[in-house]
Amino acid sequence: MSMTITSPAFTSNGIIPPPHTCEGDNTNPPLEIADVPKTTVSLALSVEDPDSPGRVWQHWLIWGIAPETKRIGPGQMPAGAQEGLTDFGRSGYGGPCPASGVHHYVFRLYALDITPLLSETADRKVFDQAINGHILAQAELVGRFGHHQK
Repeated sequence: MSMTITSPAFTSNGIIPPPHTCEGDNTNPPLEIADVPKTTVSLALSVEDPDSPGRVWQHWLIWGIAPETKRIGPGQMPAGAQEGLTDFGRSGYGGPCPASGVHHYVFRLYALDITPLLSETADRKVFDQAINGHILAQAELVGRFGHHQK
């Protein structure tokens, strides 16, 4: 079986509910993880908007997640994990908030053969360099959001 990441809050390619966006509490949606490879040392998660004008926008970046983690609750950070900088200029989850139209938000889970040793000021570029060559498996969940979309 392949590793999976899902959410009880929205289906794959479904609409991300307002509580998990800038229209609501701006808390991360609940996430469920399954079928992590047995040789995984740690998990990492990125959330990005590839539809952002000019570049991919980083909404959340976490590493050092224990491989036995099955669920990340809404508004929760996995115990022992560390967050890096987003394109909002801070760490932590920054929910969908597109200026116009409907954007896609890619929740990408990585199974790694290492636990990256990065500072809290690490951004996506530093993160990508650290995990390069260490990805055992990856899974994706895509949600969509546009203001006033139901």
